[in-house]
Amino acid sequence: MSEEVWEPPGGSWASSAARRRNMQAIRSRDTKPELLVRRILHAQGLRYRVAAKPLPGLRRTADIVFRPAKLAVFIDGCYWHGCPKHYVPPKTNSGYWSEKVLRNVSRDRDTDRHLQAAGWTVLRFWEHESADDCALAIAAEVSRLRSSGG
Repeated sequence: MSEEVWEPPGGSWASSAARRRNMQAIRSRDTKPELLVRRILHAQGLRYRVAAKPLPGLRRTADIVFRPAKLAVFIDGCYWHGCPKHYVPPKTNSGYWSEKVLRNVSRDRDTDRHLQAAGWTVLRFWEHESADDCALAIAAEVSRLRSSGG
């Protein structure tokens, strides 16, 4: 008996079964860049939530959340979030994947607007950025927000 695979309207999102398995294996949390940044922040004594929803009514999660300081941190993958430095359009099924990345970028901007409107500070980093530099910027922002009472 063959296993049925869900396909989106209009056909498969993957060019082959092997590509589908490969794409499904990509992690959405606990990526190597996230883990490196979190390890540095933790070593500095900072405590945070991981893959948490900053706003209860918003179905989106930030990679690192400092609730009392109202700071949401995102470490965006270069491919999935359209890094201007590293994004390369796909060669196969390019229409689907390019549209998906555009939707991701649009959702990122929408998320930023919602969080900022609710009084949150949003920091976004690319996966190719130095984990040390990211952690330094995050720690500085946490310190600034805590000292300003926000």
